[in-house]
Amino acid sequence: MSSITTGGCLCGGVRYEIDGPLRHIVACHCSQCRKTSGHFMAATAAPTMALRLTASETLRWYRSSELAERGFCSRCGGNLFWRRLPPNDQSTSIAAGTLDGPVTGLSIREHIYVADKLDYYALDDGVAQRPVE
Repeated sequence: MSSITTGGCLCGGVRYEIDGPLRHIVACHCSQCRKTSGHFMAATAAPTMALRLTASETLRWYRSSELAERGFCSRCGGNLFWRRLPPNDQSTSIAAGTLDGPVTGLSIREHIYVADKLDYYALDDGVAQRPVE
């Protein structure tokens, strides 16, 4: 039996379902995640084939680097997705705050790109840290 997880942006212009398990939460402190989210990005992930958009009228993709693109809502500005460009797009990262909750059963298991972290907060939660990915 599969489990369906749902989520979406603030205005509802983008809604999604994920059929199956989600990866634990990774907190990314890279400058791109900071600039698109306003802080560090807490994200889960799922196989791209398990992600189904149920509303996507306002979904736009921004190519943020040579390797990846970010999905966001063009109406409310909600930052929803990150994925590598084909042919390496088998998994899609999903902003954890966009999951319908309040219970997800997930937890932060890793901090990445901590070398890019700004100085106004501490990482003292005991979770594994990597200077880069």
